[in-house]
Amino acid sequence: MKKLLAALLLASTSLPALAIGTMAEVNVVDRYSGRFLPTYYHNGSWYVAGKAGGKYEISVRSQYGERLLAVTSVDGINVISGKNASPQQSGYVIDAWGETRVEGWRKNMGEVASFIFSPQGHSYAARTGRADQVGVIGVALFRERAPVQVYRERERLYDRSDAPAASASPAPMQKRRAEAAPIMEDSGRVSPGTPLGTAHGNREESQARYTDFQRASSNPDEVITIYYDSYDNLVAMGVIPGRRHPRPQPSPFPGEFVPDPRW
Repeated sequence: MKKLLAALLLASTSLPALAIGTMAEVNVVDRYSGRFLPTYYHNGSWYVAGKAGGKYEISVRSQYGERLLAVTSVDGINVISGKNASPQQSGYVIDAWGETRVEGWRKNMGEVASFIFSPQGHSYAARTGRADQVGVIGVALFRERAPVQVYRERERLYDRSDAPAASASPAPMQKRRAEAAPIMEDSGRVSPGTPLGTAHGNREESQARYTDFQRASSNPDEVITIYYDSYDNLVAMGVIPGRRHPRPQPSPFPGEFVPDPRW
């Protein structure tokens, strides 16, 4: 009984973890160190702690034996189109067991504007009048529709599938590139309690190309959600167990004589 109680207490405590997701593992990567940011599980949700001025990217590593489409959003905004995010929008195609790194806001097929943790007021969402969803990263995953089997009978072609064809609009697929030395960018100071957002950083090279992808379903097969904020704010929210710093108790007799006032 004691072991069971201990296990239940352990399960309810925020602990650092790594991979998030089943069909694909999603991690937030610090661009300066190349390391995954620690993740924390609290009350059914995942969190990462960011730091203002920190440049990051989103790693999506497939755990599936076929291609996947990853529609990715930051602060409620599609990272490719810049529109208010919806799972039905464009995304990145990931090869079977492959990985893509979403490095920033896509500006064209050869450049992105880097993701940088910033005060909420400096975020791209706030600067475009859409600050309501600041503080969340989302990845909607879609399986690919199986190739339609076509056979010839009486000089005509028939489609054995009863389902209508899914939309074949092209989806960008990102290519990996060599990482350049990062440049620190000023995203403003963060005062205690100020929520973090994601700024529109400097442009950098990031090649992509178009490819065809037909979704097996109009609904995502999996949606991965990661909330983020500063370390101190996550401690204040109870997501990260905080270290208690007891306030020193005042002494009734600290000295022998009365000192002069300072002002």
